[in-house]
Amino acid sequence: MTLTATFAHETIIRDLLHTEAVRRAFQFFESRAGAITEEHAAICRIPSPPFGERERAEYLVEKFRKLGLNDARVDEEGNCVALRPGNSPSPLLVVSAHLDTVFPPGTDYTVRREAGKLFAPGIADDGCGLAAIIALAQALQACSIETEGSLLFVGTVGEEGEGNLRGVRYLFQTSEWANRIDAFISFDGPGVERITHAALGSRRYRVVLRGTGGHSWGDFGAANPVHAMGRAVARLASYPAPVDPRTTFNVGRIEGGASVNVIPREAAMDVDLRSASAEELRRLDAFFRRAVRESVDDENGARRMGDPPLELDLKLIGDRPSGETSPDALIVRLAEEATRFFGYQPRLDRSSTDSNIPISLGTPAITLGAGGISGNSHTIDEWYDPRGRETGLKRALLVTLGLVGIK
Repeated sequence: MTLTATFAHETIIRDLLHTEAVRRAFQFFESRAGAITEEHAAICRIPSPPFGERERAEYLVEKFRKLGLNDARVDEEGNCVALRPGNSPSPLLVVSAHLDTVFPPGTDYTVRREAGKLFAPGIADDGCGLAAIIALAQALQACSIETEGSLLFVGTVGEEGEGNLRGVRYLFQTSEWANRIDAFISFDGPGVERITHAALGSRRYRVVLRGTGGHSWGDFGAANPVHAMGRAVARLASYPAPVDPRTTFNVGRIEGGASVNVIPREAAMDVDLRSASAEELRRLDAFFRRAVRESVDDENGARRMGDPPLELDLKLIGDRPSGETSPDALIVRLAEEATRFFGYQPRLDRSSTDSNIPISLGTPAITLGAGGISGNSHTIDEWYDPRGRETGLKRALLVTLGLVGIK
């Protein structure tokens, strides 16, 4: 079975649904619902701040080893990887979720339960995705499902924020699996309707301006980093961002200064630029960089004679490529058909996820919800309701087996 061949996706899903092994796997998800939720809570109790995912990765490795998956280990970038060989090494499908959260070291990851919901930082993003890939591997092993193609289970690092997709980049560009992966599925967050097949491109910058500082009265006229930063923000805010293709910009953080009557020695800001169009993102990116340079030049041009100019440090801290897996691709069609089977209306979506990297490289890739519902994402009050999770897991199984085939 190859992923480039034309298949009737309805037939693939129908045939799977009539397979005894698939029916047993469905029953596994239903009967093990409580245990899956306990596993989910156990994962989320393990701190996993940006660039601090090692402990959670090792936990997943141990889980996959106990299930008997081949060569389960933490790779050089910090990803957890485990191979479940099929009858053939290809097609090779990656089944993944991300290990990291947005929360800094020291965050309390205690899982609290209330009215059937789980509350904890990262409990939905992406605790439910990690629980899903473990449950999927458990069902395949428990039900002795043999596949034609092979599955590579991966817990990736660096999906959030300044991680800049470093885990999935390594997987596709540097690791031993580079150029061997035929398709990619990421489970990220809850839900059943969403099928993310399009990658939202973004570029993120940290801008730092440094000067001599001084007293607000006695040294008035010295180049002021905050004033220059303000000019840059005003210029960016004037950008005529198109509605279609949707394009956005955001100054997410500004720092600098010591007191109300002190000219700052330093100011910094973090900026996020996004667009559904690669060309529009390039246009916005060029405008922003020019706006920063012109703002610094304006401030330096108005400074007191003899004073040193501001120094600019403009650093790219995030670059996520855009692209799209065709709606007609087998991976998308299977996800749509499986979603409809469970009574939900599939919704094609564009977002920024681990799938950005394979999509940009031309590898068929989608990101799916792992079932259940959630709220307050990226806050310490994040919650996840596991009711209905088994539907997301069943859909995941159908799409996975639809791509690699049953032996």
